[in-house]
Amino acid sequence: MKMTGIEEFRGTLKVLGSGLRIGGPKETVGIGETDNPIIRHPITHSPYVPGSSVKGKIRSLLELKHSPDTQRSGLPCKCGDCLVCQLFGCGEARNIQTPSRLVFRDAQPTEETREKWEQAGVDSEVKTEVLIDRNKGLSYGRIGPRTMERIPADSDFSFSFSLRTFEGDEVGQYYSFLAEGFELLSKHYLGGSGSRGYGEVLIVNEDGTPMHEHLGKRASKGR
Repeated sequence: MKMTGIEEFRGTLKVLGSGLRIGGPKETVGIGETDNPIIRHPITHSPYVPGSSVKGKIRSLLELKHSPDTQRSGLPCKCGDCLVCQLFGCGEARNIQTPSRLVFRDAQPTEETREKWEQAGVDSEVKTEVLIDRNKGLSYGRIGPRTMERIPADSDFSFSFSLRTFEGDEVGQYYSFLAEGFELLSKHYLGGSGSRGYGEVLIVNEDGTPMHEHLGKRASKGR
């Protein structure tokens, strides 16, 4: 297959009205620390948003809408032929027909957000949740409060992804499909605990236009 180009899209991932939680590992928990930390850069220790989290979420939303295999099994599509497999990749080696087209980069906090965190003296928030006994309306048994670390609302991250194309690709169709995926993400959530209000995000292009609108315009032009 002859590759015809690689196009890069840059913008901002904006954490809107609720905190964002993408969990990270922690071997030991100190006194007063949460036992459910977020993922952080190992050198700067700043929170970031893994590209795999964004890619996986958009893929899963598109599969739930368009992939009969996923709707039946709950697993990623492995047909190797559909738009999901063409763009995001096929997990079944024997079914791979073409290379995947998409690369999502890790999103690091913007300078403005770093300054905001520094001024506030915090770069995360800890949310306490309690399991309630439905009959008594009290904390259930001996299950005490659990603490969840989140990236605070109104935090921005530098976002980018790239799309490589090959001879014969219907690029306009790719743009349209991706536009749908980014719009679904804006209406759903990113990370964990979305049904409890976490993870409201919007990804915008460099000019501030929502990414799904920007890609939709590109799709209408066929390039």
